Amino acid sequence: MRLAHQFAMENDQITADCVEATQFQELASMHGVYSVPRTVVNGKGFLEGSLPETHFLEGILKAADPDANPPN
Repeated sequence: MRLAHQFAMENDQITADCVEATQFQELASMHGVYSVPRTVVNGKGFLEGSLPETHFLEGILKAADPDANPPN
C-alpha cells in the first residue's frame, strides 16, 4: 500500500486508493480480496502481499500490460 502511494506521488499518471476490505465488503468481493494487501491494477490485474519495490514495480508493469516485457 505504501509503495502504491509513493508511486502515485512521483507520477501524475498513477493514482492510488486504500480501501478497508472489512468496511467495503462488496468492493472487496468484486476485486476478489481474500488476503491483504492486494493491489488491484486498472481493475484487471493484481498483486498479492507486501513486496520489495523492484518486485512491486515489475508486477505493476506486467499487470498493466501483460504483453509488455518489464525492463531488467
